[in-house]
Amino acid sequence: MLPIVLYVLGGLFLLGAGIAACTGLFVMLLPQLLFGGLLLVVGLAIERWRYKPLLRTGPDPSWMDTGERFVDPGSGELTAVYFDPQGGERHYIVIGK
Repeated sequence: MLPIVLYVLGGLFLLGAGIAACTGLFVMLLPQLLFGGLLLVVGLAIERWRYKPLLRTGPDPSWMDTGERFVDPGSGELTAVYFDPQGGERHYIVIGK
């Protein structure tokens, strides 16, 4: 829910920057609106790309178990780490509490 609110806020900042640039009104706020909007939208997009959610389904047969186990600090669930040799990605799968 919070990311959606922040995306909307960032979009409103960028909309305000566009209005300020086009109309000449509130030009003094243009840098703050533009920087704030871009910071929110780009930061959230990077966060969504970088931090993938935990998977609840079993691993794909081609994935290799790395043997790593940890308790996810966000959910408190025991998580296993799998490696995808074809894509080079790591996948985090919930294996229990």
